[in-house]
Amino acid sequence: MRDDLSALFVESGERDPLKAAQRDMKRPLPKKFYTEVGVEARGEGFGVALDGKPVHTPARAPLVAPTRALAEALAAEWRRQGDHIDPADMPMTRMVNTALDGVSREMQATAAAIATFAGSDLVCYRAGEPESLVTAQNAAWEPVLDHFRDAHGSRFLCVEGVIFVDQPAESRAAVEGLVAREAQKPDGALRLAALHVMTTISGSVLIALALIEGALGFDAAWDAAHVDEDHELRLWGDDEEASARRAARRKEMRAAYELYAALG
Repeated sequence: MRDDLSALFVESGERDPLKAAQRDMKRPLPKKFYTEVGVEARGEGFGVALDGKPVHTPARAPLVAPTRALAEALAAEWRRQGDHIDPADMPMTRMVNTALDGVSREMQATAAAIATFAGSDLVCYRAGEPESLVTAQNAAWEPVLDHFRDAHGSRFLCVEGVIFVDQPAESRAAVEGLVAREAQKPDGALRLAALHVMTTISGSVLIALALIEGALGFDAAWDAAHVDEDHELRLWGDDEEASARRAARRKEMRAAYELYAALG
């Protein structure tokens, strides 16, 4: 394994996938040095092998997935590389690296960061006008709140405008409990890493939870998270830079969703 490979995947804390990709573009990318990508049973999990050699995380931990489905998804990212290895085109590998090297050591802090969104969740702050936006928000966000009420017995308060609303303690506690439950699973670091990405990109832990619980499909969750942005696009149109940022965010959120789904 090339010694300089792991350095490509060191996380900088940058949450904007487009900026991360732009940062990566400034680095000289190593040429692809392997021919075959395989998945091998390793301990109680499955690892990716390049020409028979195991892949490691930046911290030199074995890159081992708990399910074959996830290992195959990681292997697919390695297989689709062209002449050079581009980490911007490997979002799932970057997330797994983050989970194994970082989240696994900061489980409580990561869970807390996710649950904090319940205090100011996107779906609780509504527009008063125009009517088209009010209607779109209601159509996208009421099912999210209804799901949380029906599935978990907790309600969230909604307010018009940006004035802060203090959510019921029991509702915030319910979210904390759900996130903690994910953290307590054997593959909790991977689940938290994926959930963190879905939450931060959508701006809503309630949308992210509805997505992983099957109450929303991916496209519906993405649309719910971008009601306001879509309204602005209809009014003013798009530009190339904004479109690139949106595409990068969608790719990252999709990878997080597929990572979570591959855990079974």
